Amino acid sequence: MKSFILLLASSLTMSGCFAQNTVCLTLEENPYLDDPALSEFSKYVQVLGCFELLAESSISDEKVLHAAAVAAELLDQNEDGVVDDQSVAYALASGQALMPIFEEEGSIAEEMLFENYEGDGIGAVLYSDEINPNQPGYWGEDATVEEVLHTINAVGHVSVYPNAFSLSPGSSLLSAAMDVARGGQYLSVPDMYPKEAWYHYDDWTCDYECMAIEYLYWALVTKMGILDDPQTASGIADEWELYSAELLAETDSLMDQLISNTQFMLPLVAPDGNYCPQAVGISQEFESAVPVPHVVRVVDLMGRDAEPSPGMLRIHIYSDGHVKKQVISPEQ
Repeated sequence: MKSFILLLASSLTMSGCFAQNTVCLTLEENPYLDDPALSEFSKYVQVLGCFELLAESSISDEKVLHAAAVAAELLDQNEDGVVDDQSVAYALASGQALMPIFEEEGSIAEEMLFENYEGDGIGAVLYSDEINPNQPGYWGEDATVEEVLHTINAVGHVSVYPNAFSLSPGSSLLSAAMDVARGGQYLSVPDMYPKEAWYHYDDWTCDYECMAIEYLYWALVTKMGILDDPQTASGIADEWELYSAELLAETDSLMDQLISNTQFMLPLVAPDGNYCPQAVGISQEFESAVPVPHVVRVVDLMGRDAEPSPGMLRIHIYSDGHVKKQVISPEQ
């Protein structure tokens, strides 16, 4: 298991002073340079063995590490270095969950990805000007929490808990709650939402499933408390009216009960951009007494038992519950 490397990400605040986030994750070179879809990226971070980020060379290390820290915090809410929901971790790893970070729309990296990518692991993308390490998740300042949540939800929770989070009309607890929140089941954006609706997303390019994943995001960040200030409440009112956890519980009881259900272990604590698991920094003497995690199972991307094979991607499941994707080189 690769150990965490302590990196301090500095970023300029609005006042001109520097804030420093502690991020115990490893920034590496892109390991997928031979893949046409991913060849234009240069920076890479793997998060907890199940979530990957790739960024263009022009994206600052601080922004890449911020996005990685947010992903880690959402997956590991108690920050013990292990994904809270191992079923979701496995789904993300087998689905090859990936967050691309672009300098701008229309960049060469974006064009190469869209032209050549054939996987299902990308649920959203990020652009450099959408990332602000000093305002994690705050509307209008930092889109990192939103886009990372979209990917974790779409690649992870939807596949692991389809009865709860399937995105199709009439297929889940999520879709049932959304139909109430929108004042009816609309397969496309209506000309006008009913006055009793509190979720009225109006992007004509967003289909029903897109609406559902956006609805899940709004509910989660409301529960986290990220939206609970007058400026944000006013700014989001055209799309989402429930800016506080109290309003969510009072108005949208179906959704509040769904995301609060501990069975699904959804992230309900807002990320702050700092991620350094408690295990980092312990003494060497204590480390020596801790059993070293070992591989207990090796599977392919379909979840079938498989033997390690040079040049083939395998998912290694360890005794402590974490998972790691690995390609064995011919020399090994």
